[in-house]
Amino acid sequence: MGNPAHPIPTPSTKAGREGLAALLARPARAVVALDFDGTLADIVPDPERSRAHPDVVPALSALAPRVAAVAVITGRPADTAVRYGGFAGAPGLDHLVVLGHYGAERWDAATATVHAPPPDPGVEAVRAELPAVLEGTDSGIWVEEKGGRAVAVHTRRAADPQAAFEALRVPLGSLAARHGLIVEPGRLVLELRPPGMDKGVALEEYVKETGAETVLYAGDDLGDLAAYAAVEKLRTQGIAGLLVCSGTEVPELADRADLLLPGPAAVAELLRSIAGRVTQAESP
Repeated sequence: MGNPAHPIPTPSTKAGREGLAALLARPARAVVALDFDGTLADIVPDPERSRAHPDVVPALSALAPRVAAVAVITGRPADTAVRYGGFAGAPGLDHLVVLGHYGAERWDAATATVHAPPPDPGVEAVRAELPAVLEGTDSGIWVEEKGGRAVAVHTRRAADPQAAFEALRVPLGSLAARHGLIVEPGRLVLELRPPGMDKGVALEEYVKETGAETVLYAGDDLGDLAAYAAVEKLRTQGIAGLLVCSGTEVPELADRADLLLPGPAAVAELLRSIAGRVTQAESP
């Protein structure tokens, strides 16, 4: 761990450098929170084939015992992220928390149990009407079920993915509004889900739960903007923060990041390098 050939990259902002310094100085008071798709797992055409990068679990296993907490915050169902991440039973991850559906669900490694609210009736209504809304659209458009609490419409396989994405914004927005849902846009995906919870709310509540003094958050997509805003808010309350962006596909996120990395492999390397630095500091 802490391979000297891979030093920790320097954040581009003063706030980011302060956040990293605080994490390294007091790791036991730090929360490390991470998105899943695009951050810990490469984006793939079929989300059901998404898996955490091979370096992720070893890096988290090295880092998790040395910080206050590690949480994965994702739009996926919590149990799906656990399975696709390979997190259950991994060494060192016995206190990992996965906050699924943007924080509406919670899986704790300590109990291997998911706690979740009942399904929103609006999601079932949207699911029933969605085939009619999508009738006549590109055959490459497909629907991902998200455990009864959200429905995602993907355009990545369409002949013109971006054009299909833009064409669906208004009709899906109208459909969601009729049933009390919101549309969460992402990288060639539009997710219809209940309002009231987002990654920012989930992250802020979790940081307060742990009593952390520092938070690192890494994400890659528009849904992570709320978590970025939460970290920026927490900074005004005296909590140090480091914002990491995985990839450059979403400029709205990349432009606000303290540290820009090329993708999940680099995120895993960052986590491994932080674990190595902290381990060296612990050595007599």
